[in-house]
Amino acid sequence: MCTSIIYRNGDCYFGRNLDLEYSYNEEVVIIPRKMPLSFRMKETLHHHYACIGMATVVNNVPLYYEAANEKGLAMAGLNFPGNAVYHEVAEESDNIAPFEFIPWILGQCASVQEARKCLSKINLVNIPFSENLPLAPLHWMISDEHDSLIVESMEDGLHIYEDKIGVLTNNPPYEYHQWNINNYQHLSSKNAQNVFSEKLVLQPYAQGMGAIGLPGDFSSASRFVKAAFLLNNAVSEKSENANVSQFFHILDGVAMVKGSVITPQGHHDITVYSCCINLSKGIYYYKTYENNQITVISMSKEDLEGSSAIRYPLIHDQQFRYMQ
Repeated sequence: MCTSIIYRNGDCYFGRNLDLEYSYNEEVVIIPRKMPLSFRMKETLHHHYACIGMATVVNNVPLYYEAANEKGLAMAGLNFPGNAVYHEVAEESDNIAPFEFIPWILGQCASVQEARKCLSKINLVNIPFSENLPLAPLHWMISDEHDSLIVESMEDGLHIYEDKIGVLTNNPPYEYHQWNINNYQHLSSKNAQNVFSEKLVLQPYAQGMGAIGLPGDFSSASRFVKAAFLLNNAVSEKSENANVSQFFHILDGVAMVKGSVITPQGHHDITVYSCCINLSKGIYYYKTYENNQITVISMSKEDLEGSSAIRYPLIHDQQFRYMQ
């Protein structure tokens, strides 16, 4: 259960809500240019673009949930159970395990246009990270300041969609979400207008009635529609503070409150963290469910010529600014 968005307003901002019932001890991790990136079926990348994102580090390997590179290309993996299918090794293809997919693309692609070329050779293979860490069923959003793609590896092969909406959630497949949003084209951020009948005199009695019918539940199809409505009607000044604030407000509109979603196992889904990455400047902003103060990490302030990962544990304790 997750939502990712791309927001272009002066600078370009990419990020997501991670909605789960548990945490994997994720951290903000920067991979500098000379840290070797190893792959199960491909040669190691010894020189690549620097990246920043949220990851769980296992045996010194960052398993990224989402990340952006120094060129302004970003990528996020979202849960896609029951539809994601990974395949056997195929000759004459770039056989990449799903947990390697984000560093493979971001390590060598500077734009969505370059990512398209890499994707034309990609075969996402059914190779788990380890016996105790099976593959997560995912689909992906890839974005830069101009374009965005959705990538889904399914039983009949790799599907690549041009994303003009700027949103990705979870099931069903993206093709459904593209079609389903047509059901809501009558919604508006403007005041309600009477199109019910010319014979009746009907008047709005409150602000916001133009969006009556906008989904408010936490299903992935509903979150897609609501996030698309909020994103594509969003207005903010073209300043860093205004854009980052607006970005988090959009994500807050589809965030999960503990107790509102209970899994079949009796656990509570929550928005474990929300993040916003300024792709133009390489700045990573995040907040957690327990701590809604925004924490900021800038990739440019680190030594990007290094060879070891730079790790920032998350600040989970609620931070307050006391005025007295």
